[in-house]
Amino acid sequence: MRRVAIAAVVAQAGISVTGSVVRVTGSGLGCPTWPECFPGSLVPTPHPEIAAITQWIEFGNRLLTFVVVLVAGVALLAALNTRPRRARLTRLALIQPLSVVAQAVIGGIVVQLELVWWSVSVHFAVSMVAVWLAMLLVDAAGDGDGPPRRVVNGPVRGLVTTSTAVLAALLVAGMLLTAAGPHAGDSATPRLDIGVPQLAQLHADLLFAYLGLLVGLGFALRAVAAPTRLLRRYGMLVAIVLAQGALGGIQYALGVPEVLVSLHVLGAALVTIGAAALWSGTTVRPALHALVEPGAELATART
Repeated sequence: MRRVAIAAVVAQAGISVTGSVVRVTGSGLGCPTWPECFPGSLVPTPHPEIAAITQWIEFGNRLLTFVVVLVAGVALLAALNTRPRRARLTRLALIQPLSVVAQAVIGGIVVQLELVWWSVSVHFAVSMVAVWLAMLLVDAAGDGDGPPRRVVNGPVRGLVTTSTAVLAALLVAGMLLTAAGPHAGDSATPRLDIGVPQLAQLHADLLFAYLGLLVGLGFALRAVAAPTRLLRRYGMLVAIVLAQGALGGIQYALGVPEVLVSLHVLGAALVTIGAAALWSGTTVRPALHALVEPGAELATART
């Protein structure tokens, strides 16, 4: 179950990266209809106005949807066959194929709207939510069937929640910056009419706010003697955020080259995975038999 859940994380993050490749190569309308590529054809077909490579990049991204559906379906079947069956694990597994279906529909709407900026932003936002939930599925695969236990106190969990909210705002600012930038997915697509420098500054300010919260969270985790597992996840998240911030600065200084844009999308997915792991790590769900007091089973047997 855990291996399949990890595969779901990779698949959900991977298709968000390939989606960015579609955008930076200007292939968003390589298949101008949906679900067909061209009217009357499910696959690319010679067209005087659309290059073959553009068609195949977009079509290839559509084909990857079936891979993600397959992985998500296997995850659901694995959850349903887990004994004892766990409701939370099943719910998180069910969300995976549903999210892929939702993304396919949203992708079709994006094409019908000719890549209008806000539709592409919604497409990416749903991808990040799916990545987050896939990471929760990974942890749920290792959970027991006992009640949840908090491993840190309420104020620390509140700080984790606050940092998560700021991360969400940071991702939204990044989506707006992308919507105003040069990579629209098609040269004829109008861009968001807000200055790129202003949006870049907002994005940077939110990044510093997020890093500041992570620094405070680090002190808080040490103060409450958080478990090593949670501290390890915190350290990984900080490292990913610092790398992502550096990449974003380099990308902006170089005029947002295509390769760095896709790497930045990968970084966003990794930050989302790291933040989800930290969030999930504040709670453990042991097996019911692990909750029995030492000696209780022996006493029961004697009785």
